[in-house]
Amino acid sequence: MKNENLGRDEAARRSRTITVDSYDVSLDLRGARDPEAAGFPSRTVISFRCSEPGSGTFVDFIHGGIHSVTLNGRAVGPAAAVDGARIRLADLDTDNEVIISGTALYSRSGEGLHRFVDPADGRTYLYTQYEPADARRVFAIFEQPDLKASFTFHVAAPAEWQVVSNAAEAVRDPMSSTPGYSVWRFAPTRRIATYITAVLAGPYHRAEDAWERRLPDGTVLRVPLGAYCRASLAEFFDADRIFEVTKQGLDFFHDLFDYPYPFGKYDQAFVPEYNLGAMEYPGLVTFTEDYVFRSRATRAQYQGRANTILHEMAHMWFGDLVTMAGWDDLWLKESFADYMGSLALAEATEYTDAWVSFANRRKAWAYVQDQLPTTHPVVADIPDLEAAKQNFDGITYAKGASVLKQLVAYVGFEAFRGAARRYFRDNAYGNTTLADFLAALGAASGRDMQDWSRLWLQTPGISSLAAEPAYDGGRLAGVRIRQESAGPASGVLRPHRLRLGFYDFQAAGGALVRTASPELDVAGAATEVPELAGLPAPALLLPNDGDHSYAKLRLDARSLETVLAALDRIADPLARALCWTTLWDMTRDAELPARSYVAAVQRFAPAEADPGLHQVLLENARVAVEYYSPAEVRSGLREGLLAALRHELGQAQPGSDTQLVWARALAVLARRSAGSAAFLAGLLEGSAAVPGLAMDPDLRWRCWQALAATGLAGQSGLDAELPADRTAAGQTGYLAAMTARPDPEVKAQAWRDAVTGSALSNQLLDATIDGFSQGKPGLLAPYTEPYFQSLEQVWAGKSIELATRIARG
Repeated sequence: MKNENLGRDEAARRSRTITVDSYDVSLDLRGARDPEAAGFPSRTVISFRCSEPGSGTFVDFIHGGIHSVTLNGRAVGPAAAVDGARIRLADLDTDNEVIISGTALYSRSGEGLHRFVDPADGRTYLYTQYEPADARRVFAIFEQPDLKASFTFHVAAPAEWQVVSNAAEAVRDPMSSTPGYSVWRFAPTRRIATYITAVLAGPYHRAEDAWERRLPDGTVLRVPLGAYCRASLAEFFDADRIFEVTKQGLDFFHDLFDYPYPFGKYDQAFVPEYNLGAMEYPGLVTFTEDYVFRSRATRAQYQGRANTILHEMAHMWFGDLVTMAGWDDLWLKESFADYMGSLALAEATEYTDAWVSFANRRKAWAYVQDQLPTTHPVVADIPDLEAAKQNFDGITYAKGASVLKQLVAYVGFEAFRGAARRYFRDNAYGNTTLADFLAALGAASGRDMQDWSRLWLQTPGISSLAAEPAYDGGRLAGVRIRQESAGPASGVLRPHRLRLGFYDFQAAGGALVRTASPELDVAGAATEVPELAGLPAPALLLPNDGDHSYAKLRLDARSLETVLAALDRIADPLARALCWTTLWDMTRDAELPARSYVAAVQRFAPAEADPGLHQVLLENARVAVEYYSPAEVRSGLREGLLAALRHELGQAQPGSDTQLVWARALAVLARRSAGSAAFLAGLLEGSAAVPGLAMDPDLRWRCWQALAATGLAGQSGLDAELPADRTAAGQTGYLAAMTARPDPEVKAQAWRDAVTGSALSNQLLDATIDGFSQGKPGLLAPYTEPYFQSLEQVWAGKSIELATRIARG
């Protein structure tokens, strides 16, 4: 459908003349359970004002047909008004009402109103996913974030379903015309952006709770809490644990922002085939149901879920209460939520080591993304919606959060908190730009933020920092902090507020502990630190100790030697995380051989206490083997790493998180090793056993995929496994294994299904791509040129979500 890609200039012109007051939206989902029903009736009443009477505008609607358009009581012929995904409105009055009725289409891609049929029980589930601009797939709308309005939803659906929206249910009316169906009518929302409206409908399982807080005036703020998942997952749904984190977050943000939660109720729904980790719809946050742990979950998985819960909760203020005016300032919500999620996790929950996880996972993601040709500034140039869709990446999220952590170190936490509070008070229910937040921050800190913003937010790329010590015998003669920047950041020298860590051994063979950590301001290409002269030369000199700034680190020769010999003896877990990140970054930059990184993982990873860090290190080691090592040594490195995994699997405490992480890593690496896959076959059939290791559905499918990729399992074996796990996760695990088989025709069919077919949902497409990519590279060589030749056709013929999955996968 043409005209789907809205340009920034078009949106700006529309917002100059149009002010939207309200939407009244009616959705008829009575036919949702009929697989032959491609769409559903959608009716929208929009009340809006125009500052230029007599002019025209357009409404956005990606539809399956328009039934009628009425503007200010005048019928407008659809043939004249409909222009692809736009409905043209001419000769506007000052005050206007347009009524648009049409057919909206159910989605299999996770964009718009997604329809899912549960393979476990055949029940139908619906949910909406709109970011950045897919509300227009469900109802007619002025689809841009700066045209906020109040929304009232009416939804017709089977009477036994749960139907939920942003606001509380006002009334539910049985339909006398259609017994067994009801109409849910919801209260009007506050003024919110179009992309954060939401509807959930289906036979969902529901849990309830409430959060209460006494306000300074003596009144009690009570927020009803709800949690939803599919009925077939109810036995695995740990709603109490979810509510515990939710209440901890509401307490924390209430105190931090000094602005009460603004959206009445707080529902959280865990939904199938979700394109994102989660989405911050006010009053109805949605999450991937991967967070409903059907198989055994590690502490790191629970921590990841808690982080996501708190990330989305931070959006209730950063993004929902105050919304960026345009997608150029996407960072105003995503960077802040990413930072605030980790802050709340560390300060308000049991996961007090959250900043270590942030360094190991989020920040490492940002470092990789910031060295790709696709990097961009945190405050990006977003000319249209297609560019906006691609901007939800490691730069906007993790680099933005890392830069905010540096900002807090730069201006002080009290100034940062004061700026946030003023920002919410001044801009509640409105829209803002970069200038608005910088003004609040400048007022709170007394600093001119323009240069900081230019260097950190408006310039792409990453700097590197190295401490260069000079020695005088066993003491320092001085230290220089050298800063370099390459690639898109070439020549950009950013200001850094950081600490320089001094680490020494307590005794021979003892722990490596911090002996000093002076705070420094680093600027320019070289910063001399003469006051360090005369101090004893440390075994390890660690730039950016405490991980406050954002930069690649390089160690001097003495410090690198210490790390490669004694990384496991560094007492501080965050310092170890920085050293692990530095080794990995040096490997990626070909400054450290892949074999050296793999050797470090094999030697030191078992001593780490955090299974979440094990997961990161083992995946890095796999990538080092398969992609960064020379072909002639790759097989030997792989088998050596597999042997180490087998050994540690046997040594791990039975039933522990660590044991499970080793087993999962072994299954992934064994996709290219028939010998190790044979050991996994023994685990599946029971001829081999690891004490305490539960072969739950998730681990079983990982093992089956390794067997299939190495030719040790065929269709008959996979078909026999499927009946024991007829769930959505089982279906994707089976499909990934089926397409992993090392058969040219299997790969050809997988290619056709993914690239030229249209039957796969978003989740099944991912499973097909995952399986296709497994196994020996020679099988995939014939697809190298067709891949590049197909990209334009894929982009033109599929939704942006599915096209992106194919291009990346």
